[in-house]
Amino acid sequence: MRQEQNNIFAKIDWLLVFLFLFLVGFGWMNIYAASRTTEDAELLNFSTRHGKQFVFICLTIPLIILILFFNSTFYEKFSSLFYLIAIASLMGLFAFGKTINGATSWYNFGSIGLQPSEFVKAFTALAIAKLLSDRKYNLKLIKNQIKAFIIVFIPAILIILQPDAGSALVYLAFFLVLNREGLTLNYILFGALVILLFILIILFGHISVSLWLISIISIGLLYAIYRGGKRFIRFNWHKVIMIYLMTLLFTFGTNFTYNSVFKQHHRDRFEILLGLKTDTKNIGYNSYQSELTISSGSWTGKGFLKGDITKGDFVPEQHTDYIFTTVGEEWGFIGSSIVILLFMLMLYRIVYLAETHTNKFGRIYGYGVAAILFFHLVINLGMVIGLMPTVGIPLPFFSYGGSSLWGFTILLFIFIRLDAHKNYDW
Repeated sequence: MRQEQNNIFAKIDWLLVFLFLFLVGFGWMNIYAASRTTEDAELLNFSTRHGKQFVFICLTIPLIILILFFNSTFYEKFSSLFYLIAIASLMGLFAFGKTINGATSWYNFGSIGLQPSEFVKAFTALAIAKLLSDRKYNLKLIKNQIKAFIIVFIPAILIILQPDAGSALVYLAFFLVLNREGLTLNYILFGALVILLFILIILFGHISVSLWLISIISIGLLYAIYRGGKRFIRFNWHKVIMIYLMTLLFTFGTNFTYNSVFKQHHRDRFEILLGLKTDTKNIGYNSYQSELTISSGSWTGKGFLKGDITKGDFVPEQHTDYIFTTVGEEWGFIGSSIVILLFMLMLYRIVYLAETHTNKFGRIYGYGVAAILFFHLVINLGMVIGLMPTVGIPLPFFSYGGSSLWGFTILLFIFIRLDAHKNYDW
């Protein structure tokens, strides 16, 4: 134990630490560029966004020291307790939370606001790692799959009810972890099929899609009858009827959900994304300005603090969800590519270290960290370049906000702590 504590800093993966420091530092530079005006150009003006973010960054230092202080077995032993506390923090929002931009997602402590959903991701990853690392746990059994789904979907549902569908969307990342640990690929393929059908229903209407699906099913049924004869009908007629009913239920249910449950601004975002509607002034303003800002940077960018669109404050929420537009305008395609490559290097390093883990808990948690960061990266970048609708997901280590920064710091440095301990017996 003493030897492990003495060598902890020597065994830390410094490449991950360096990538973390660079992304956080470069992210702060872009927050400064996005929030700076002639009146608050001072670097350490703590009444500004960049000044507050600097404080958030400084506070990560004691947070990291605290995470590294605890023995690695501590995180495995108390993972279930952390998860329960995280769920309680989400439930408490409905009684004590503060509503901002229509979502009750924050606790307000004077001038400080905390968004618990940013921290729950790390604790859910710990809970999943604890569940799957049990030697007797077989993910091929339906009852065990249900247990894993419950752990993933409880926080996701509570976050949707806030409502904050964007943050809840990230929990789909855990299906990559479950698949790596033995869950059949059919779940992911089914999810992809549902998304495809959802898009087709928006584009062509539920009646047309229903007719297409019924035609495809009928052709498959005729082929099955041809191969199996009347015996097929005799033993499978109830399954055939169920398939037809489920198909109609899905298409008509999706149409009802889209038109009666989704709000108008949600429908507008999907229709703009799919090219069914053009809007550069209202709902589509964010995406239009985002694409315009990034493209204006060309290959090499306009230079640090020289982005005229950024200075003009044309991109809403540019310091948070749309921070990457500042990178695109001021650092250009080359700078943007370097940032993406550094993120990919971080993901590769996490997966590589996870694969070398001798302890199953640490390995699975590493997969969870990589999956969460990957989802955030893909969705955020897809959002700012117009490939995905605006869903309010921050760019890890880059976007403004203490909760986001601290949540990702906890997520990453718990893994760094587990990795530093991987050569010891747990």
